[in-house]
Amino acid sequence: MSDATRLLSEMNERSREVFRRVVEGYLDTGDPVGSRTLTRSLSEKVSAATVRNVMQDLEYMGLLDSPHVSAGRIPTQAGLRIFVDGLMEVAQVAASDREKIDATMGSSGPEVGAQLDRVGAVLSAITRGASLVLTPKHEAPIRHIEFVSLAADRALVVLVFADGQVENRVFTPPRGQTPSSMREAANFLNALAEGRTLSELRSHMVQEIAARRQELDGLAREMVESGLALWENAGEAQERLIVRGRANLIDSEAADLDRVRSLFDDLERKRDIANFLELAEGGAGVRIFIGSENKLFSLSGSALVVSPYMNADRKIIGAVGVIGPTRLNYARIVPIVDYTAQLVGRMLSDRGKG
Repeated sequence: MSDATRLLSEMNERSREVFRRVVEGYLDTGDPVGSRTLTRSLSEKVSAATVRNVMQDLEYMGLLDSPHVSAGRIPTQAGLRIFVDGLMEVAQVAASDREKIDATMGSSGPEVGAQLDRVGAVLSAITRGASLVLTPKHEAPIRHIEFVSLAADRALVVLVFADGQVENRVFTPPRGQTPSSMREAANFLNALAEGRTLSELRSHMVQEIAARRQELDGLAREMVESGLALWENAGEAQERLIVRGRANLIDSEAADLDRVRSLFDDLERKRDIANFLELAEGGAGVRIFIGSENKLFSLSGSALVVSPYMNADRKIIGAVGVIGPTRLNYARIVPIVDYTAQLVGRMLSDRGKG
């Protein structure tokens, strides 16, 4: 028997209704819910004093808390967990929200990343939280690699894959690069890349650079090695996690900017991306992490709703999620995240068949 089931079984019908209405009132307004407010809305006609006694019992059970001296109560983290697991009635995805999410699937351009970026933007807009989209690792063979100079200290590496997808990554090239050294570096990589995926090319490049150091011009060798560093280090991991809608967090928690700033720092570092996918893989469908249950970010006052998406082989290849204050409208956001994850999975499966 789960904790939610056990605790709910210990409550009588009146306690469950009071508890549910406190949580729903708090999630709706963000304010503590008082006994007088509840007395007017309860299905059973009882006095405010009776309701206060029930609320005190729920507080003793660790499910409600009194943030101030006032009689109002808010749910604790444990209370929110009990509500989500045992009492929440999940809503249907609204037709207007479904249309907005569906519209992100309308384009079938070569860049999956651009399409998932649109998904993230829409997800943050309709949930009014920050959206997280973990893009899949790209394992198609490479068809072509090209370096393009943007400025003295900025260059673009263009990766064209056999399935038609294109990835563009901006990086800082070694000093003194010339058009000819960039061409030589690209030619060297293209000779090695044929038929290999990006991960296969990485391991092969290390051996080839060591074996053919004398054949490569010094500048070209530095260019290849800097590209290798870009792919091996945090660059790829950072690009895999798309974060949109940070401004929504400021709007939702204007009273606690320090906590929002802490969350921003975590999002900027985009740390523990592997853990993000592990959170999604830990159970089928949507998972909800409330407050300190959320080990991914240091901000304990946040909530994360996350769902994995799968490819045509039913293998989990990425995840989508929404992060915000613990006062999320879980009943609305859970089906939105679930619907989005399923849609992304179908989109990527259809691309794989093409």
